[in-house]
Amino acid sequence: MSRFLPAVATVALLLGAVFFAEGMLSATASAPPATAVVAASPTPNVSASSVASTASPPPTPLPPTPLSPLPDGYRIQIPRLAIDLALREGDIERDTIDQQTPEHYAFHLPGTAIPGAGANSYIYAHARVGMFLSLWNVRLGDVVWISTPDGRALRYVVSEIHPRVPPADVTWTEPSPPERLTLQTSTGPNPGDPRFVVIALPG
Repeated sequence: MSRFLPAVATVALLLGAVFFAEGMLSATASAPPATAVVAASPTPNVSASSVASTASPPPTPLPPTPLSPLPDGYRIQIPRLAIDLALREGDIERDTIDQQTPEHYAFHLPGTAIPGAGANSYIYAHARVGMFLSLWNVRLGDVVWISTPDGRALRYVVSEIHPRVPPADVTWTEPSPPERLTLQTSTGPNPGDPRFVVIALPG
């Protein structure tokens, strides 16, 4: 297991409350739905419940080597939701302990894969106007673009929407394959409030 995984688990427990600001919500934004929406497709569901319900063994963990931090120059865009943010490397102490996450950016969770590297890239941002608040209105099939520093445009398609993920469920941060984006924002201002999680697969 990577030496980063304990830190990843810690940050995942805390991220839900960090990114919600009362009074910052758009008047037109709807509250997150109360039930999960999962695509009916041949692509395997990455949730812990689906892994437990299959006969196949769990994914083989990655070797115990640290994953690289995200270099400068990445960007995330979800055109239908008007999300267009520079993507920066997160800072676990700043973003969870100090609760000083900068606004106007999305962040890559340290210890998860860089987009395009064939594994899970975990990306989070505030539930605020101009950031990830409009993620609450995501639909299956929405296109997510990741622009890379070398000029590539990586295309992903939303395949799962999980609007009520318990804060203690850290399985979403696991860096093992298959390649996917895990997008996360908050649903409320308290540490116990559920997290809003979206899965997007290459396509």
